[in-house]
Amino acid sequence: MTRQILLMTALALAVPSATAHALTSPAGPAEQQVTLYEVVLRDGSRLYGTIEREEADDIVFRTQAGAIVTARRSDIDSMKKVTGSLANGEFRPPDPNTTRLFFAPTGRSLPRGQTYLGVYEFLMPFVQVGVTDRFSIGGGTPLVFGFDEGERPFWVTPKVQILATSSTDVAVGVLHVFNAGGDGGGVAYAVGTSGSARGSVTIGGGLAYGNDGGRAGVVMVGGERQVRRNLKVMTENYVWKGGDGVLSAGVRFFGERLSADLAVGFPVGANEFFAFPIVNFVYQF
Repeated sequence: MTRQILLMTALALAVPSATAHALTSPAGPAEQQVTLYEVVLRDGSRLYGTIEREEADDIVFRTQAGAIVTARRSDIDSMKKVTGSLANGEFRPPDPNTTRLFFAPTGRSLPRGQTYLGVYEFLMPFVQVGVTDRFSIGGGTPLVFGFDEGERPFWVTPKVQILATSSTDVAVGVLHVFNAGGDGGGVAYAVGTSGSARGSVTIGGGLAYGNDGGRAGVVMVGGERQVRRNLKVMTENYVWKGGDGVLSAGVRFFGERLSADLAVGFPVGANEFFAFPIVNFVYQF
């Protein structure tokens, strides 16, 4: 059972791997981390820049391209500070789902009051809720029917962030799978992420366990890089005892709240070569 649990949890926990230098090298003169105001007008227009001055009825706004825009307060739907990257005059907003890769957790935490709801591979729904700025918890069950009574699996995913600096985040957590029949197991892990919103490397290790007493270690390495305004490339890989594992790479398309992952995975150590698709959708509230 431990090997089966390990495969399940590795697919839900695997941490990306990529060339660390390429992902986390400091931003050059053409690209830098910035905090700007995001102004959304009632006609749907979205502006990024700084506030020049505020008046009783108007706000004078300078866009990141240098244009001066005067907007009436009644025409503004929302205004907030956002942190992203500025590349060749274009503001690139951050990924709304920085606490996870395709399946794996990162060292970053889900802020208090935020929730994300998603589906892995069209069949595995999950939800995660930020209870505090450092602690979140979630769970799910497959969208598959026909399980015998007591055999339907469920999973819970508590996670605690233990370190948060400007460039490094570390967290510990558990992915525990169980059913009403008494079977259970999962992975207890520690994971660290180093880098910025535009690119980072994540490394982690975990101990897979089953209620039959079996134990096995999992090593996870991965990374992500924002290459376009709403596009990120990612890779996540893992290996366990005996050299078996999974390699995967793909992209994430994202907007303000919704993200979609499209990738391909390749098992390592299988008797024959094959690939499988990775398709995930996540919406953050």
